[in-house]
Amino acid sequence: MMYRNQCTPRENLLNRINEVSFAVNDILLYLDTHPKCKEGLAFYQECDKERQKLMKEYAQCYGPLTVDDALESDGDTWKWAEQPFPWEVEGGCR
Repeated sequence: MMYRNQCTPRENLLNRINEVSFAVNDILLYLDTHPKCKEGLAFYQECDKERQKLMKEYAQCYGPLTVDDALESDGDTWKWAEQPFPWEVEGGCR
């Protein structure tokens, strides 16, 4: 049995992607009402860059999470449908 504080590297990366994705979504909501905020825009750009880096890293290690990162997982083949979905592996469906 795995305890919450003993996450795998894959889980740690997914958790970090979730954190940064939340920050991206949250700052976008803020920018909807404060479109001229330079600090908000700079924070968005920083978070978006970090999210793209993490998504690319995940795709290269474990397969793409979105179609946007499908080509990052393997150069010249389409593997989107070949990888197991997280619930198939972690949920014991296979």
